[in-house]
Amino acid sequence: MSLLTDEHKAWIGQTEAPITVEISRRDIQKYAAATEQLQDKYLQGDEAPPMFVFNLFSEIPRMDQLRADGLARSGASGPKLPLKRIMAGGTEIHQHRVIKPGDVLTGTRRLVDMYEKEGASGPLIFMVRELAITNQAGEAVMEEIQTSIAR
Repeated sequence: MSLLTDEHKAWIGQTEAPITVEISRRDIQKYAAATEQLQDKYLQGDEAPPMFVFNLFSEIPRMDQLRADGLARSGASGPKLPLKRIMAGGTEIHQHRVIKPGDVLTGTRRLVDMYEKEGASGPLIFMVRELAITNQAGEAVMEEIQTSIAR
């Protein structure tokens, strides 16, 4: 018997509202310092390191939206799953262009797939999401494919 209903599967292909952000040299420099980058191109803010986009296209939570540990409460869109423990299942990144100061980037998330497998300790549900990032000219900058696993 499948845990995923037709209602769950109807979410496949749905796209979230795009989020647009303007990148400043200072943003890149702060990120480079915080992540202990060693290359001058990052430290000077001439180019953003590849992981710079991590959480860049997430809404910024208010203080009352944080848990006691300081992390944001889950605001993920998508179907409510019957399995509640969520784990990271992997990330695949395809970078087409470097991110530079002055770029205006738009990130759009889409639920690409959802499927079940039987694990050693019980059922698992895999959710695959894609984040497509374009620049102000509409050119592809990066795709990030994230898999999460519910158990």
